[in-house]
Amino acid sequence: MADTNKQQEQARVDDVIRKIKQTESDLKQKITAAKSDEKQINNNFYNDVRINVGSYESLMDTALSIRQQQQMLNERNNSWQHSAQHLDVLQRLEKTPYFARIDFQEDRETKPETIYIGLSSFTDQHNHFLIYDWRAPISSIYYDGNLGRVTYQTPDGQQAVDVKLKRQFIIHDGQIQTMFDTQETIGDQMLMEVLGEQADTKMKSIVTTIQREQNQIIRDTKAKLLFVQGAAGSGKTSAIMQRVAYLLYRYRGNLNSSQVIMFSPNQLFNDYVGGVLPELGEQNMVQLTYYQYAARRLPNITVENLFTRFEKAESKLDKRIDQLKGSLAFAQATQQYAHSLEKQGMRFRDIKLRHEVFIDQARIVKNYYKYNANYHLGNRLTATKEELLKYLGRRINSEMKTKWVSDFIEDLDDEGLRKWYGNHPHNFENGDKEFRFLARRVVTAAFNSVRRGIVRNRFLNIKAQYIDFLRQVPQYLELQKFSLTENDWQLHVNQVLERLRAKKLAMADVTPYLYLYDLMTGKHGDRDIRYLFIDEIQDYTPYQLSFLKFSFPKARFTLLGDLNQAIFTQESSHSLLKELATMFQPEDTRVVQLTQSYRSTEQITAFTKAILRNGEAVNAFKRQGPLPNIVVRQQERALLTALKKQLTANTTANKATAIITKTLPESRALYEKLRAQGIKTTLIQSENQRLASGTIIVPSYLAKGLEFDAVIAWQVNADNYHAEDERQLLYTITSRAMHRLTLLVQGTLSPLLTKVPYTTYQLDD
Repeated sequence: MADTNKQQEQARVDDVIRKIKQTESDLKQKITAAKSDEKQINNNFYNDVRINVGSYESLMDTALSIRQQQQMLNERNNSWQHSAQHLDVLQRLEKTPYFARIDFQEDRETKPETIYIGLSSFTDQHNHFLIYDWRAPISSIYYDGNLGRVTYQTPDGQQAVDVKLKRQFIIHDGQIQTMFDTQETIGDQMLMEVLGEQADTKMKSIVTTIQREQNQIIRDTKAKLLFVQGAAGSGKTSAIMQRVAYLLYRYRGNLNSSQVIMFSPNQLFNDYVGGVLPELGEQNMVQLTYYQYAARRLPNITVENLFTRFEKAESKLDKRIDQLKGSLAFAQATQQYAHSLEKQGMRFRDIKLRHEVFIDQARIVKNYYKYNANYHLGNRLTATKEELLKYLGRRINSEMKTKWVSDFIEDLDDEGLRKWYGNHPHNFENGDKEFRFLARRVVTAAFNSVRRGIVRNRFLNIKAQYIDFLRQVPQYLELQKFSLTENDWQLHVNQVLERLRAKKLAMADVTPYLYLYDLMTGKHGDRDIRYLFIDEIQDYTPYQLSFLKFSFPKARFTLLGDLNQAIFTQESSHSLLKELATMFQPEDTRVVQLTQSYRSTEQITAFTKAILRNGEAVNAFKRQGPLPNIVVRQQERALLTALKKQLTANTTANKATAIITKTLPESRALYEKLRAQGIKTTLIQSENQRLASGTIIVPSYLAKGLEFDAVIAWQVNADNYHAEDERQLLYTITSRAMHRLTLLVQGTLSPLLTKVPYTTYQLDD
């Protein structure tokens, strides 16, 4: 019976693939025709355009003709690009047309209906669905329900059906490798097949193995804040990528990928997940790091990057100051200080022209504070700019009468005159009006840098303003609550001042600096962004989250991370949920906890979980593998020998290895030692690199969010890992491993591992 079922299902797969191939052939012809049309229009562009500039009407006719040709070009270009995108999806379907079948019966229907679920919808010539998109409402019963009575959400409300059969397929290159019926949402056999695969340099979509709790995250359309706390390897990032694809499908026509932003931990991670949405037939959203977002807005200041932030040595005092600057109390202090500027204290600089004062500070201050209390910061600045532009206009009028202007115009040759006339038709009533026209153009050009400075707010002295704010911070909050004295704080302000003079800014200062500027200028944020995703949320401060909410006021937020993996914000990460509760209404907030870890074997998960103290819950998926191995040697030469032995064993087992060091200098030093011994590895030392196949060496902070077949943690000794706030870093490193985990130690094992049960690892000393 099983063989008969498989034969029947394979016959259907063959039939669907035949129809897919036919559609592909039709699409290729359509693309070829559209490209040919585009090329022909391009070649004949100027022949088909009616160029006539004899009169204003003729000029308009020419412009209209060019516009029509351009529209035709755009239509052809869009046509073949859309078809090419569709063709790419079909070529994926040709290899794996679908992964599930559901038989269900609706109320009042006499017989069950059968649907097949795949990466994308596909219909035959009669518009009969041969494959349903995994994001379609009906597909949710595959992910959410068992056999029997199941309800699912449709655009028209809840719908109930009786599920009779749930069948899962693993299909490669058009051939059914495995198929099985299950009562569960996703059967363990399917999970075992997928999780047993090797890691890749690119994240794959997980549409075949989405779990019930992941599906709820993916399809949530109500929450304005969706907070996902997920254990390492729980599939939270994968689920979020599928969520983006689902939202783009659900709101097709009303939402496009440019209205979705994802903040990720580093560029390496961006590259890792960059193929997921295209694999699902969607365009990639905007992806950037918080550092990139900040640095883009501060082009003339060097912002502290990920490498500097992680590698710098911070004292306990520095950490307390960073904690203060990352708090909501500091955000509120910024707001209160900005509000005080409506009455006094705004810092301005002279507007200069060729190094000479054109508009002095005193005039700007007088203009700024002449308005009544109804004028808030943004209105006050706008009104001041209008006054300054009027003053500029008066200066232009008076300057037009000066001798240098008349001399300049008299010395112009015909070519120079044509330049200053521009597109003007020369229809002046008399010579005086013609001279005034040219004089205004000449003086306006000469004063253009002043106008640009006014329009771009260059008369605001934001650096001095930020330092003034920092000086006044003790008036707005209690330093003692952060274990700081007035003297501690003022010494720190002097350090910030020195950095600003060198055009540098630490990451802890970036957010308050930008927020103060936005408050001063009356900015209201980007209102076009509809969805904002933040990965590795545990490394963000409450202030940063508050600022992003201010910067994207119309966006719905999806925050995901693992509070067990906080590298930069250990002190505040576990109070993050409490802080978030003050930013969003409870009825608009949904918190989902993913405790099941799928990445690692049961043995690796048990070991990594034991590293934590009072950590978030983590449950292992019952996939078996060898115990983690701790190798202790007293000499580095012996440790390198053990490293080579483990690399050989991993390669023999067809497992690609990531050697993870604590710091970048350690990565570089180890790379050189292995290279000297003829061992080929790839050194990942910048977040702008791409992951490579084979053995890589990577510093810990660049490994966040990634996963590898085998991980070798280098130098997990007492010297390298001893501080309590490094516990989460060690957990992050070890939890990258899928199948094999090795810890190499020179000297004494890290005290952070002393309470890890001996039963969870094997020791080679």
